[in-house]
Amino acid sequence: MRVTLLQTDIAWADPQENIRRAEALINRTDSDTSLYVLPEMWATGFATSPEGVAEEESSSEALEWMRHTACQRQCAISGSLAVHLADGTYRNRHYFVTPSATSFYDKHHLFTHGHEDHYYTAGSQAVTVEWQGWKWLLLTCYDLRFPVFSRYGRAGLYDGIILAANWPERRQSAWEVLTRARAMENQCFVLAVNRVGHDDVTAYAGGSVVIDPIGRIIADAGQNGANTATALPDIHELRSMRQRFRVLADRDQSLS
Repeated sequence: MRVTLLQTDIAWADPQENIRRAEALINRTDSDTSLYVLPEMWATGFATSPEGVAEEESSSEALEWMRHTACQRQCAISGSLAVHLADGTYRNRHYFVTPSATSFYDKHHLFTHGHEDHYYTAGSQAVTVEWQGWKWLLLTCYDLRFPVFSRYGRAGLYDGIILAANWPERRQSAWEVLTRARAMENQCFVLAVNRVGHDDVTAYAGGSVVIDPIGRIIADAGQNGANTATALPDIHELRSMRQRFRVLADRDQSLS
């Protein structure tokens, strides 16, 4: 599978401009990419106060663009959006869109330090999705800090983790360590996409990476602006490695 990370500089509360920026990056990539990954709240920026910023899910221009892109390119596209639901709640919803289906995961660990929990409703469970023979666990930003939630087996059986993030530059060292840790402890690929640029609160340094199951970075979008990173993770290599070095068989099956 060819995967491409789309490391964008997000324009505040401007879905049309952010769609244009995402399209510009996609147009620089190989046409045979099977999966594109965007950052957290890629259409608006990280809106801790979503009123007037989050799109209505039923009429979201960004979500419709994801669906159109998936159909047009016969690919999957993943990334989170701030959306307002018909039930009145706001969700930080990580969508995984294919030509035939739209799946989603609602961020479970809301960023209380930034008051995300004041406005958004948290998801209650881990979500895995399937595409072209791969199983992916969907995570969003702050989830990265909670290894029990994403533990292989507990969160489901999966081949890789897709992490969409708005991770601040001042905590970049944690990003670098924790993304590699999630790959190694779960013997899986990690597709971790962060934004670049800045908003009214902080700056973002990118560092979007594809990491293999032994913690090696096999693609890196760098920290110098909007960019892409493409890799060819091999599911047969993954399964062979798990069979040869059976760490997951010895994992803790329950917690006291």
